[in-house]
Amino acid sequence: MSDSLLHKRFPELADTLPFERLGSTTPIRALDVGTGVPLWCKDDSGYGDGGWGGNKVRKLEWLLPEAHRRGARTIFTVGGTGTNWGLATALYGRDHGIETVLALVDQPMDDHVREQLRRLEKSGATIHFTHTKRRTMLTAPWLYLRHMQGRTRPYYLPVGGSSPIGALGYVEGAFELAAQIAAGAMPEPSHLVTAVGSGGTAAGLALGLRLAGLKTRVVGVVVNDSLPLDAPRIARLAVRAERLLRSRGAQFEATGLGPNDLTSTTDWLGPGYGHPTPAAREAQNLAAQDGLRLETVYTAKALAALLHLDTADGFGTGPVLFLNTYGPR
Repeated sequence: MSDSLLHKRFPELADTLPFERLGSTTPIRALDVGTGVPLWCKDDSGYGDGGWGGNKVRKLEWLLPEAHRRGARTIFTVGGTGTNWGLATALYGRDHGIETVLALVDQPMDDHVREQLRRLEKSGATIHFTHTKRRTMLTAPWLYLRHMQGRTRPYYLPVGGSSPIGALGYVEGAFELAAQIAAGAMPEPSHLVTAVGSGGTAAGLALGLRLAGLKTRVVGVVVNDSLPLDAPRIARLAVRAERLLRSRGAQFEATGLGPNDLTSTTDWLGPGYGHPTPAAREAQNLAAQDGLRLETVYTAKALAALLHLDTADGFGTGPVLFLNTYGPR
């Protein structure tokens, strides 16, 4: 029997929407970085039992079984040269008999990106350096056809695995959070703050929190300037995930989820994707003092936004939950 919380809520999905558990429940703890509101952290950096952790692994719990359901032997996807998504797909895909093909777009080079490229080269993924978004869009159809195996087509996935099925990773994650709140790990948060690189995590959370009966508002801190990631776009992905659940057999009243039910901000992006900012470095250092490891591409920018919103009284009395999605090993 599946141990998915989503399957337990909607047993009718067990036969139509396969799931493969790849990690264990992640902890929630108080986070002391000098905020006025009570602040907690759900640390998903430890999610995953393979060579990489973090939020991408939750998406793969649904995407890898879907690849098998479709009969695909290869996943073809795209990302930056320091892609966490691409690395997680390559490592977990390899363990589950799925090859990975990556088209990589340039991002600012630093020690993290150089180390990530070394990991990617060791992962067994086939890598194509397409350098720019435009060139990636032009060459993707050719690369897709090139990696067909006979008549078997690759399973194409967008940046970050942020498809409706990928978004289910954080519908599941929201159910996990609801169970922890019910068990007393923390009070129900008024806001949940997370980095937004492709939208799937925020969309899944927005939908999952409503399905779990929580009123928590998702605050998405956009760190990617190559994709439209405003509230309407994220809400549309959440609605597509909701429709997917219904199309696979789940029966529930419509959530009515829309753009007004979540917040998306680009104020902490800085010069662009992968470019560190002074505020992110300061947030990274503050987190390190309390034993939390962040990076300046995603999670430190999200914490920087949280710290500003706290001082601007953006959370009322809270409490607030920070989701750490970074997953190095």
